[in-house]
Amino acid sequence: MLQGIAENAGTIIISLALLGLVIGIIIRLRKDKKQGKSSCGGSCGHCPMAGTCHKAS
Repeated sequence: MLQGIAENAGTIIISLALLGLVIGIIIRLRKDKKQGKSSCGGSCGHCPMAGTCHKAS
């Protein structure tokens, strides 16, 4: 078992780094959403979802 881990150490390290990055992004997105921030640029003129993502004012 330890030999298998040693042979694949590079793959394991890279996979853990990518997993950490994805988890960090998800945490950041959830935090931003709770604070009312949006990833939307706010320019709805060219957006196909223009009428659905923002409340009409």
